[in-house]
Amino acid sequence: MSFFVNKSVDEWGGVVYTPTVAGFTALVIIMLAVFLLGVALFGGKRKFSAKQLAFSALAIALATITSAIKIINMPMGGAVTLLSMLIISLVGYWFGLGAGLTAAFAYGVLQMVIDPYIISFPQMMVDYIFAFTALGLSGVFSNAKKNGLTKGYILAILGRYFFSFLSGWIFFGVYAADYGYKSAVVYSLLYNGAYIGAEAVITLIIINIPAVKNGLARVKKYATE
Repeated sequence: MSFFVNKSVDEWGGVVYTPTVAGFTALVIIMLAVFLLGVALFGGKRKFSAKQLAFSALAIALATITSAIKIINMPMGGAVTLLSMLIISLVGYWFGLGAGLTAAFAYGVLQMVIDPYIISFPQMMVDYIFAFTALGLSGVFSNAKKNGLTKGYILAILGRYFFSFLSGWIFFGVYAADYGYKSAVVYSLLYNGAYIGAEAVITLIIINIPAVKNGLARVKKYATE
């Protein structure tokens, strides 16, 4: 045990590191500092207004809340949530790649603070930092003239899936045999694809309903004008 981290053993015999109160506090402070720094650095010629910052903070908060509403909870981590990945992807769709990546990074740190499962520093980086930050890739299609949110969300989901797959393969592949798989690669592809893919399909159907699509377009117009 240290000042910032508690060390324990889970039911499978794996070592788990859980932040202490001091660790949680430090992570929250770092998250806020990095988010504000990213906003300042990535704003470029179009600096963030108070309204844009408020919209980004609201998206992070709503994504965090909806991530706790789990429609399907997977046994080894991961879940189909109430559109949480869409909500955090909206920041990139609204304000571009830099803002999207910054907000998604802050969201990833917040996920690590709220519901941590850490067995090593590399696993922490892949599962919480890289995987969630990838949701900011939605900003690549921020200025797309047609179906920008759909394209951006698909790219964001593929980024999240890539890093989740890497984590499952490298750090949790030893559990593949417990689920009847001889290959850790196949196990990770199917396991992570099950919950990420399910939420992605549900989300894509919803955001392409004409009324929803038009409503989200109006929200973007209000957020960016």
